[in-house]
Amino acid sequence: MTDSSTKQVGVTIGIDLGDRHSHLCILDGCGQIIEEGRVVTSSAAFERRFANEASARIAFETGTHSPWVLALLTELGHEVIVANPRKLRMIFKSDSKNDRVDAQQLARVARLDPQLLSPIQHRSQKVRADLQLLRSRDVLVATRTKMVNHIRGCMKGFGLRVPSATTGTFPRVAAPIIPRNLRPSLVPILRMIAELTTRIRDSERRIERLCAERYPQTEVLRQVNGVGPVTALTFMLTLEDPSRFAKSRDVGAYLGIRPKQRQSGRSDPEFRISKAGDRELRRLLVQCAQYMLGPFGKDSDLRRFGQRLAARGGASAKRRAIIAVARKLAVLLHRLWVTGEVYEPLRQASLRAPGMESTREVARV
Repeated sequence: MTDSSTKQVGVTIGIDLGDRHSHLCILDGCGQIIEEGRVVTSSAAFERRFANEASARIAFETGTHSPWVLALLTELGHEVIVANPRKLRMIFKSDSKNDRVDAQQLARVARLDPQLLSPIQHRSQKVRADLQLLRSRDVLVATRTKMVNHIRGCMKGFGLRVPSATTGTFPRVAAPIIPRNLRPSLVPILRMIAELTTRIRDSERRIERLCAERYPQTEVLRQVNGVGPVTALTFMLTLEDPSRFAKSRDVGAYLGIRPKQRQSGRSDPEFRISKAGDRELRRLLVQCAQYMLGPFGKDSDLRRFGQRLAARGGASAKRRAIIAVARKLAVLLHRLWVTGEVYEPLRQASLRAPGMESTREVARV
Protein backbone atom coordinates (compact mmCIF):
# COMPACT_ATOMS: atom_id res chain seq x y z
CA MET A 1 0.00 0.00 0.00
CA THR A 2 1.27 3.48 -0.85
CA ASP A 3 0.34 6.75 0.79
CA SER A 4 -0.90 8.97 -1.99
CA SER A 5 -3.90 10.83 -0.64
CA THR A 6 -2.73 13.96 -2.51
CA LYS A 7 -1.85 12.13 -5.74
CA GLN A 8 -3.86 12.99 -8.85
CA VAL A 9 -6.07 9.97 -9.42
CA GLY A 10 -7.23 8.65 -12.77
CA VAL A 11 -9.23 5.45 -12.54
CA THR A 12 -10.47 4.31 -9.14
CA ILE A 13 -11.77 0.80 -8.50
CA GLY A 14 -13.75 -0.43 -5.50
CA ILE A 15 -13.95 -4.18 -4.92
CA ASP A 16 -16.29 -5.93 -2.50
CA LEU A 17 -14.44 -9.19 -1.88
CA GLY A 18 -16.68 -12.24 -1.60
CA ASP A 19 -15.84 -15.86 -0.96
CA ARG A 20 -16.84 -17.03 -4.45
CA HIS A 21 -17.37 -13.85 -6.47
CA SER A 22 -16.22 -10.27 -5.93
CA HIS A 23 -18.12 -7.22 -7.17
CA LEU A 24 -16.27 -4.27 -8.62
CA CYS A 25 -17.07 -0.68 -9.53
CA ILE A 26 -14.79 1.42 -11.75
CA LEU A 27 -14.86 5.23 -11.69
CA ASP A 28 -13.16 7.58 -14.15
CA GLY A 29 -11.26 10.72 -13.13
CA CYS A 30 -14.51 12.70 -12.89
CA GLY A 31 -16.17 10.15 -10.59
CA GLN A 32 -18.48 8.70 -13.23
CA ILE A 33 -19.15 4.97 -13.24
CA ILE A 34 -17.62 3.45 -16.35
CA GLU A 35 -18.02 -0.22 -15.44
CA GLU A 36 -19.66 -2.49 -12.87
CA GLY A 37 -19.39 -6.24 -12.70
CA ARG A 38 -18.01 -9.16 -10.82
CA VAL A 39 -15.06 -11.50 -10.98
CA VAL A 40 -14.40 -14.96 -9.55
CA THR A 41 -12.47 -14.68 -6.29
CA SER A 42 -9.35 -16.57 -7.34
CA SER A 43 -5.80 -15.52 -8.13
CA ALA A 44 -6.08 -16.68 -11.74
CA ALA A 45 -9.31 -14.74 -12.37
CA PHE A 46 -7.98 -11.58 -10.72
CA GLU A 47 -4.77 -11.74 -12.73
CA ARG A 48 -6.72 -12.11 -16.00
CA ARG A 49 -8.99 -9.21 -15.09
CA PHE A 50 -6.40 -6.71 -13.86
CA ALA A 51 -3.16 -7.66 -15.67
CA ASN A 52 -3.95 -5.45 -18.67
CA GLU A 53 -5.75 -2.74 -16.70
CA ALA A 54 -4.00 0.64 -16.67
CA SER A 55 -2.50 1.56 -13.30
CA ALA A 56 -5.41 2.38 -11.00
CA ARG A 57 -6.20 3.07 -7.36
CA ILE A 58 -7.96 -0.04 -6.01
CA ALA A 59 -9.68 -0.27 -2.63
CA PHE A 60 -11.22 -3.19 -0.77
CA GLU A 61 -11.87 -4.14 2.85
CA THR A 62 -9.62 -6.38 4.89
CA GLY A 63 -10.76 -9.99 5.16
CA THR A 64 -9.86 -13.59 4.43
CA HIS A 65 -8.86 -12.94 0.81
CA SER A 66 -7.36 -9.46 1.19
CA PRO A 67 -3.70 -10.53 1.82
CA TRP A 68 -3.26 -12.40 -1.45
CA VAL A 69 -5.34 -9.87 -3.42
CA LEU A 70 -3.12 -7.09 -2.06
CA ALA A 71 0.06 -8.93 -3.07
CA LEU A 72 -1.26 -9.77 -6.55
CA LEU A 73 -2.60 -6.33 -7.46
CA THR A 74 0.50 -4.58 -6.10
CA GLU A 75 2.68 -6.83 -8.24
CA LEU A 76 0.55 -5.86 -11.27
CA GLY A 77 1.44 -2.22 -10.67
CA HIS A 78 -1.73 -0.88 -9.06
CA GLU A 79 -2.01 1.42 -6.05
CA VAL A 80 -3.81 -0.76 -3.49
CA ILE A 81 -5.64 0.41 -0.36
CA VAL A 82 -6.83 -2.14 2.21
CA ALA A 83 -9.64 -0.48 4.17
CA ASN A 84 -10.46 -1.00 7.83
CA PRO A 85 -14.14 -2.10 7.86
CA ARG A 86 -14.62 -0.88 11.44
CA LYS A 87 -14.11 2.67 10.18
CA LEU A 88 -16.58 2.41 7.31
CA ARG A 89 -19.89 2.85 9.10
CA MET A 90 -21.41 4.30 5.94
CA ILE A 91 -21.00 0.83 4.43
CA PHE A 92 -21.55 -1.79 7.14
CA LYS A 93 -24.41 0.16 8.79
CA SER A 94 -26.13 1.19 5.57
CA ASP A 95 -29.88 0.51 5.24
CA SER A 96 -29.39 -0.52 1.61
CA LYS A 97 -26.29 -2.66 1.93
CA ASN A 98 -25.42 -5.01 -0.94
CA ASP A 99 -22.27 -6.06 -2.76
CA ARG A 100 -22.75 -3.70 -5.71
CA VAL A 101 -23.37 -0.66 -3.51
CA ASP A 102 -20.45 -1.58 -1.22
CA ALA A 103 -18.05 -1.68 -4.17
CA GLN A 104 -19.31 1.71 -5.37
CA GLN A 105 -18.95 3.27 -1.91
CA LEU A 106 -15.38 1.96 -1.60
CA ALA A 107 -14.48 3.42 -4.98
CA ARG A 108 -15.95 6.84 -4.19
CA VAL A 109 -14.29 7.14 -0.78
CA ALA A 110 -10.94 5.98 -2.20
CA ARG A 111 -11.22 8.57 -4.97
CA LEU A 112 -11.99 11.34 -2.47
CA ASP A 113 -9.35 10.60 0.21
CA PRO A 114 -7.78 7.19 1.00
CA GLN A 115 -7.18 8.23 4.61
CA LEU A 116 -10.95 8.08 5.18
CA LEU A 117 -10.63 4.31 4.71
CA SER A 118 -8.15 4.09 7.62
CA PRO A 119 -5.77 1.97 5.49
CA ILE A 120 -4.15 -1.02 7.15
CA GLN A 121 -0.96 -2.88 6.31
CA HIS A 122 -1.01 -6.66 6.15
CA ARG A 123 1.69 -8.69 7.84
CA SER A 124 4.31 -10.42 5.74
CA GLN A 125 3.63 -13.93 4.47
CA LYS A 126 6.31 -15.35 6.75
CA VAL A 127 4.77 -13.77 9.86
CA ARG A 128 1.26 -14.85 8.86
CA ALA A 129 2.48 -18.42 8.43
CA ASP A 130 4.11 -18.40 11.88
CA LEU A 131 0.94 -16.96 13.39
CA GLN A 132 -1.00 -19.96 12.11
CA LEU A 133 0.95 -22.22 14.48
CA LEU A 134 -0.38 -20.14 17.38
CA ARG A 135 -3.89 -20.02 15.93
CA SER A 136 -3.92 -23.79 15.45
CA ARG A 137 -2.92 -24.29 19.07
CA ASP A 138 -5.78 -21.99 20.13
CA VAL A 139 -8.23 -24.15 18.17
CA LEU A 140 -6.96 -27.32 19.85
CA VAL A 141 -7.22 -25.73 23.31
CA ALA A 142 -10.73 -24.42 22.66
CA THR A 143 -11.87 -27.81 21.38
CA ARG A 144 -10.44 -29.59 24.42
CA THR A 145 -12.12 -27.12 26.78
CA LYS A 146 -15.47 -27.64 25.06
CA MET A 147 -15.14 -31.42 25.45
CA VAL A 148 -14.19 -31.14 29.14
CA ASN A 149 -17.19 -28.89 29.79
CA HIS A 150 -19.46 -31.31 27.95
CA ILE A 151 -18.41 -34.21 30.17
CA ARG A 152 -18.77 -32.15 33.35
CA GLY A 153 -22.24 -30.99 32.32
CA CYS A 154 -23.35 -34.49 31.36
CA MET A 155 -22.17 -35.93 34.69
CA LYS A 156 -23.99 -33.22 36.65
CA GLY A 157 -27.21 -34.19 34.91
CA PHE A 158 -26.87 -37.63 36.48
CA GLY A 159 -26.07 -36.32 39.95
CA LEU A 160 -22.30 -36.81 39.63
CA ARG A 161 -19.46 -34.32 39.75
CA VAL A 162 -15.93 -34.64 38.36
CA PRO A 163 -13.33 -33.46 40.93
CA SER A 164 -11.20 -30.43 40.12
CA ALA A 165 -8.35 -31.31 37.78
CA THR A 166 -6.18 -29.69 35.15
CA THR A 167 -7.18 -30.33 31.56
CA GLY A 168 -4.07 -32.48 31.15
CA THR A 169 -5.07 -34.85 33.97
CA PHE A 170 -8.83 -34.64 33.41
CA PRO A 171 -9.21 -38.00 31.55
CA ARG A 172 -7.39 -39.87 34.30
CA VAL A 173 -9.49 -38.23 37.03
CA ALA A 174 -12.85 -38.53 35.24
CA ALA A 175 -12.58 -42.07 33.83
CA PRO A 176 -13.08 -44.04 37.11
CA ILE A 177 -16.30 -42.24 38.10
CA ILE A 178 -18.16 -42.41 34.79
CA PRO A 179 -21.16 -44.75 35.32
CA ARG A 180 -21.59 -47.79 33.10
CA ASN A 181 -24.60 -46.36 31.21
CA LEU A 182 -22.59 -43.24 30.18
CA ARG A 183 -19.40 -44.98 29.14
CA PRO A 184 -20.37 -45.58 25.48
CA SER A 185 -20.96 -41.84 25.01
CA LEU A 186 -18.26 -40.29 27.22
CA VAL A 187 -15.24 -42.62 27.08
CA PRO A 188 -14.53 -41.81 23.38
CA ILE A 189 -14.53 -38.12 24.28
CA LEU A 190 -12.09 -38.77 27.11
CA ARG A 191 -9.78 -40.45 24.61
CA MET A 192 -10.06 -37.45 22.31
CA ILE A 193 -9.21 -35.11 25.21
CA ALA A 194 -6.07 -37.15 25.92
CA GLU A 195 -5.11 -37.04 22.23
CA LEU A 196 -5.71 -33.28 22.06
CA THR A 197 -3.51 -32.78 25.13
CA THR A 198 -0.69 -34.61 23.34
CA ARG A 199 -1.15 -32.44 20.22
CA ILE A 200 -1.24 -29.24 22.28
CA ARG A 201 2.02 -30.17 24.00
CA ASP A 202 3.58 -30.86 20.58
CA SER A 203 2.44 -27.42 19.41
CA GLU A 204 3.90 -25.77 22.49
CA ARG A 205 7.25 -27.47 21.90
CA ARG A 206 7.24 -26.18 18.30
CA ILE A 207 6.42 -22.68 19.57
CA GLU A 208 9.35 -22.87 22.00
CA ARG A 209 11.67 -23.87 19.15
CA LEU A 210 10.31 -21.08 16.95
CA CYS A 211 10.97 -18.55 19.70
CA ALA A 212 14.53 -19.78 20.22
CA GLU A 213 15.49 -20.10 16.55
CA ARG A 214 13.71 -17.22 14.78
CA TYR A 215 12.41 -14.85 17.45
CA PRO A 216 15.02 -14.73 20.25
CA GLN A 217 13.71 -11.29 21.29
CA THR A 218 10.82 -13.09 22.97
CA GLU A 219 13.19 -13.79 25.88
CA VAL A 220 13.19 -10.08 26.67
CA LEU A 221 9.39 -10.08 26.93
CA ARG A 222 9.33 -13.25 29.00
CA GLN A 223 11.19 -11.50 31.79
CA VAL A 224 7.76 -10.36 32.98
CA ASN A 225 6.17 -12.88 35.34
CA GLY A 226 3.10 -14.41 33.73
CA VAL A 227 4.23 -13.86 30.12
CA GLY A 228 5.07 -17.17 28.47
CA PRO A 229 6.25 -18.09 24.98
CA VAL A 230 2.73 -18.10 23.51
CA THR A 231 1.95 -14.56 24.66
CA ALA A 232 5.41 -13.22 23.83
CA LEU A 233 5.42 -14.69 20.32
CA THR A 234 1.83 -13.63 19.62
CA PHE A 235 2.70 -10.09 20.73
CA MET A 236 5.71 -9.88 18.43
CA LEU A 237 4.02 -11.45 15.40
CA THR A 238 0.88 -9.34 15.78
CA LEU A 239 2.77 -6.05 16.01
CA GLU A 240 5.52 -7.34 13.65
CA ASP A 241 7.49 -4.08 13.64
CA PRO A 242 7.84 -2.19 16.95
CA SER A 243 8.88 0.99 15.13
CA ARG A 244 5.32 1.34 13.82
CA PHE A 245 4.47 3.01 17.12
CA ALA A 246 6.02 6.37 17.97
CA LYS A 247 5.20 5.82 21.65
CA SER A 248 4.73 2.60 23.59
CA ARG A 249 1.49 4.01 24.97
CA ASP A 250 -0.02 3.82 21.48
CA VAL A 251 0.01 0.00 21.65
CA GLY A 252 -2.88 -0.10 24.13
CA ALA A 253 -5.14 1.81 21.74
CA TYR A 254 -3.99 -0.31 18.79
CA LEU A 255 -5.00 -3.50 20.61
CA GLY A 256 -8.38 -2.11 21.63
CA ILE A 257 -7.76 -2.03 25.37
CA ARG A 258 -8.43 1.62 25.93
CA PRO A 259 -11.89 3.13 26.61
CA LYS A 260 -13.93 4.45 23.70
CA GLN A 261 -14.17 8.22 23.50
CA ARG A 262 -17.29 10.28 22.72
CA GLN A 263 -16.16 13.66 23.98
CA SER A 264 -18.25 16.64 22.92
CA GLY A 265 -17.99 20.03 24.60
CA ARG A 266 -18.21 19.51 28.34
CA SER A 267 -19.55 16.00 27.94
CA ASP A 268 -16.91 13.27 28.27
CA PRO A 269 -18.71 10.05 29.34
CA GLU A 270 -16.93 6.81 30.24
CA PHE A 271 -17.30 3.81 27.94
CA ARG A 272 -16.04 0.25 27.71
CA ILE A 273 -12.84 -0.57 25.85
CA SER A 274 -12.95 -0.26 22.07
CA LYS A 275 -11.90 -3.88 21.28
CA ALA A 276 -10.58 -2.55 18.00
CA GLY A 277 -7.38 -4.60 17.77
CA ASP A 278 -6.38 -8.23 17.51
CA ARG A 279 -8.80 -10.29 19.61
CA GLU A 280 -6.45 -13.20 20.32
CA LEU A 281 -3.62 -11.02 21.59
CA ARG A 282 -6.04 -8.99 23.67
CA ARG A 283 -7.36 -12.20 25.24
CA LEU A 284 -3.83 -13.38 26.07
CA LEU A 285 -2.92 -10.06 27.67
CA VAL A 286 -6.07 -10.20 29.81
CA GLN A 287 -5.19 -13.75 30.87
CA CYS A 288 -1.69 -12.57 31.87
CA ALA A 289 -3.25 -9.75 33.88
CA GLN A 290 -5.55 -12.21 35.64
CA TYR A 291 -2.56 -14.37 36.53
CA MET A 292 -0.59 -11.38 37.83
CA LEU A 293 -3.46 -10.36 40.11
CA GLY A 294 -4.18 -13.93 41.17
CA PRO A 295 -2.74 -15.98 44.04
CA PHE A 296 0.30 -17.11 42.04
CA GLY A 297 1.31 -13.68 40.73
CA LYS A 298 4.63 -12.33 41.98
CA ASP A 299 5.01 -8.93 43.62
CA SER A 300 5.56 -6.20 41.04
CA ASP A 301 4.56 -2.64 40.19
CA LEU A 302 1.91 -4.00 37.84
CA ARG A 303 0.43 -6.24 40.53
CA ARG A 304 0.37 -3.44 43.09
CA PHE A 305 -1.21 -1.08 40.58
CA GLY A 306 -3.97 -3.59 39.83
CA GLN A 307 -4.54 -4.34 43.51
CA ARG A 308 -5.03 -0.65 44.25
CA LEU A 309 -7.70 -0.41 41.55
CA ALA A 310 -9.41 -3.63 42.65
CA ALA A 311 -9.48 -2.44 46.27
CA ARG A 312 -11.98 0.26 45.34
CA GLY A 313 -14.62 -2.41 45.78
CA GLY A 314 -17.14 -4.36 43.73
CA ALA A 315 -16.89 -6.79 40.84
CA SER A 316 -16.64 -3.93 38.33
CA ALA A 317 -13.54 -2.59 40.11
CA LYS A 318 -11.83 -5.96 39.75
CA ARG A 319 -12.71 -6.19 36.06
CA ARG A 320 -11.43 -2.67 35.46
CA ALA A 321 -8.23 -3.52 37.30
CA ILE A 322 -7.61 -6.52 35.03
CA ILE A 323 -8.13 -4.44 31.88
CA ALA A 324 -5.94 -1.63 33.21
CA VAL A 325 -3.13 -4.08 34.02
CA ALA A 326 -3.48 -5.67 30.56
CA ARG A 327 -3.13 -2.23 28.97
CA LYS A 328 -0.05 -1.37 31.03
CA LEU A 329 1.39 -4.80 30.23
CA ALA A 330 1.06 -4.13 26.49
CA VAL A 331 2.91 -0.84 26.93
CA LEU A 332 5.61 -2.52 29.02
CA LEU A 333 6.16 -5.35 26.53
CA HIS A 334 6.57 -2.91 23.66
CA ARG A 335 9.03 -0.86 25.70
CA LEU A 336 11.08 -3.94 26.54
CA TRP A 337 11.05 -5.03 22.90
CA VAL A 338 12.27 -1.65 21.65
CA THR A 339 14.97 -1.09 24.27
CA GLY A 340 16.00 -4.63 25.24
CA GLU A 341 16.30 -3.39 28.83
CA VAL A 342 16.39 -5.57 31.91
CA TYR A 343 12.96 -5.66 33.51
CA GLU A 344 12.86 -4.62 37.14
CA PRO A 345 9.47 -5.65 38.63
CA LEU A 346 9.56 -3.20 41.56
CA ARG A 347 11.28 -0.24 39.92
CA GLN A 348 8.57 2.29 40.79
CA ALA A 349 8.26 0.97 44.32
CA SER A 350 12.01 1.40 44.86
CA LEU A 351 11.90 4.95 43.48
CA ARG A 352 9.08 5.84 45.85
CA ALA A 353 10.90 4.38 48.88
CA PRO A 354 12.28 7.12 51.19
CA GLY A 355 15.93 7.95 50.55
CA MET A 356 16.25 5.62 47.54
CA GLU A 357 17.07 6.64 43.99
CA SER A 358 17.73 4.51 40.95
CA THR A 359 20.05 5.56 38.15
CA ARG A 360 19.89 2.33 36.17
CA GLU A 361 18.37 2.15 32.73
CA VAL A 362 15.35 -0.09 33.25
CA ALA A 363 12.00 -0.62 31.63
CA ARG A 364 9.14 1.64 32.59
CA VAL A 365 5.73 0.30 33.45
